[in-house]
Amino acid sequence: MRNIINLNQDWLFVKDTTDVSLRQGEKINLPHTWNATDGCDGGNDYFRGSCLYVKSIKKADLPKADLYYLEFCGANSSAQVFIDGKEIANHDGGYSTWRVDITPYLQDETEVCVIVDNAPNERVYPQMADFTFYGGLYRNVNLICVNESHFDLDYYGGKGLTITPTIVDKKADVEVEVFVKNLKEGQKIVYTLYDKEEKELNKIETNEFKVNFEIENVHLWHGRKDPYLYCLEAEIVEGEKVIDSVCSRFGCRSFKIDANNGFILNGEEYPLRGVSRHQDRLGYGNALLPCHHEEDIDLIMEVGATTIRLAHYQHDQYFYDLCDEKGLVVWAEIPYISRHMPTGRENTISQMKELVVQNYNHPCIVVWGLSNEISIAGSDEDLLENHRILNDLVHEMDKTRLTTIAVVSMCKMTDPYIQIPDVVSYNHYFGWYGGDTSMNGPWFDKFHQTHPNIPIGCSEYGCEALNWHSSNPFQGDYTEEYQAYYHEELIKQLFSRKYLWATHVWNMFDFGADARAEGGENGQNHKGLVTMDRKYKKDSFYAYKAWLSKEPFVHVCGKRYVDRVEDVTKITVYSNQSEVELFVNGKSVGKKTAPDHFFYFEVENKGESVIEAKAGDLTDQSVIRKVEVFNEEYRLKEQGAILNWFDIDAPEGRFSLNDKISDIMSCFRGKLWFIGVGLAIKKKMNAGKKGEKKAGGFDVDIKMDGGLMQMMGGFTVLRLAGMIGMANVNFTKEELLKMNKKLNKIKKPKKK
Repeated sequence: MRNIINLNQDWLFVKDTTDVSLRQGEKINLPHTWNATDGCDGGNDYFRGSCLYVKSIKKADLPKADLYYLEFCGANSSAQVFIDGKEIANHDGGYSTWRVDITPYLQDETEVCVIVDNAPNERVYPQMADFTFYGGLYRNVNLICVNESHFDLDYYGGKGLTITPTIVDKKADVEVEVFVKNLKEGQKIVYTLYDKEEKELNKIETNEFKVNFEIENVHLWHGRKDPYLYCLEAEIVEGEKVIDSVCSRFGCRSFKIDANNGFILNGEEYPLRGVSRHQDRLGYGNALLPCHHEEDIDLIMEVGATTIRLAHYQHDQYFYDLCDEKGLVVWAEIPYISRHMPTGRENTISQMKELVVQNYNHPCIVVWGLSNEISIAGSDEDLLENHRILNDLVHEMDKTRLTTIAVVSMCKMTDPYIQIPDVVSYNHYFGWYGGDTSMNGPWFDKFHQTHPNIPIGCSEYGCEALNWHSSNPFQGDYTEEYQAYYHEELIKQLFSRKYLWATHVWNMFDFGADARAEGGENGQNHKGLVTMDRKYKKDSFYAYKAWLSKEPFVHVCGKRYVDRVEDVTKITVYSNQSEVELFVNGKSVGKKTAPDHFFYFEVENKGESVIEAKAGDLTDQSVIRKVEVFNEEYRLKEQGAILNWFDIDAPEGRFSLNDKISDIMSCFRGKLWFIGVGLAIKKKMNAGKKGEKKAGGFDVDIKMDGGLMQMMGGFTVLRLAGMIGMANVNFTKEELLKMNKKLNKIKKPKKK
């Protein structure tokens, strides 16, 4: 009988080495990453290289078996396995399960060494992206002990069992296929079907590797409303003895994605409105425990999401299991992202095979994502061919699901790239990275009109917020108030367009992006509805809860914004109840209804006031306090900024680094100045390619087309200079001041 032994305890870790003979290191337990701290502290300098993990295995401690397989559930991003100093296997791809047969090498005492490497290279994805590529053995490592006759452990890390339900009226035809090694005469396969309560429904005993079950009056898996799961167990049996067994839960459901009516689940319209998720968290990096996955799923359930985009790579199997149980519809994808590498094609194929094989039985998954923002530098024939290969591969491996891509905002609607997959989604940040919030809905209307037969969704949208505050929020100020306003506007635009097959907020949680230097806390992307430590739900979290959750609640916004200078201040309340009454120091200031779930009140601000919102029996409170001078603790302060806005000369009527790109580009001399800056950026990119490559330091020939310019227009030059540090392009203080001096010579056009 199969035995699975967890090997997470008692490893030796040696940093920055490829020498498997070294034994001077740190004793650790798995899961482990060497980037838990430096991966999100800013500076784009987190360690990317090779590290050694060592563990001894005593054969006397193992159950007797014919074969022994090491199972790695996540080693980022490449790994080599050595047994007693001899290399026996390697694997490229940091987010999937893979196994190594170590049977021929086992001695009475065996030393296992694993070199894990997350250094930049030209063959393994991802290599350029807005998140940290944490290195390490960051998921479980197991030893699987099996009989010579066993369910296949060698095929792309899968279970050796696939389950394909097809719904016909009220019945389900369930095709089950197993992949078996060395089935011997006298052995048979026993297939047993169970319901959710583990009651046996049917059993088939045969020598066939493919069988069919029929479920009358099938209980459908119906998303959050009813995430019903069956279970299928397959056993290799010899006489009365079970030689090996595998099992998998599955759900019976049908779905389609309609270009006009969105997502259809089991024949019913089922709007997919939800979030994206990165797997890391503060203090742990990507080395998560089951309790962390459970907390994440609970928060996503609380906000009311019906879907999750699991970005930008394969997530832990336990998290897919939780999505099955909770009824969350999932977009699963590989890390083919941002920068197409002609030398990386084989890696996209192997990572896609692992993703599909390992996750085939999860009913939560409805689409396989081929890539994310891969056309940021434009589409060429090699990129298009890579996508066609992946698209055909997925359809060959899985006849039941669809393919999709997440398209970068500036990608033209006419690009042939968007016509390769079955459905499409765009990443749009109008209202944050340039443009205006009002541009989002009309853009999708135009796409829908241009391509009436292509289902379109929004795979990313969001803006950053930290603990900064303002009564007059504006685009780019990183305040919690602007993020709340942004999401109010996007909710109203996106949720009212039923043709959008799915919408995914970027992001559910703040996450590590060590190259980021903005917002006053470097090393993180702060677009989350919840902070990276999961301790604070930003106001925008409750805006979605008001629209999506059926759990009655009322929430007063601005709890961290206490000191206010204005005599009359705005109080915003979010609730999924029909009416809210607001009280100031126990006195009612009125009742309001709000079909959009956003309730706005004007409140006199004097002294200290307790604000209380009531909706039926529900209450929530906050406190505000009148001050004469704005509390500078609420104003954005860049951390380690090369240059601050107040260091910049900005003569009246002349441009400076504090002006927006779009304003500078509105005059001829401004356009010439910007062309010069673009050439300087490209020169630095090319120099970076020739020199040492740090995290994300690659030459990218980004085409400055109309779409990109529209996005960049909302940035000030100073902010843009900080952001391109993510691509390892850095300007010195002297260079920035020199730019500013040139800008000071350009007159601002007179306002009409």
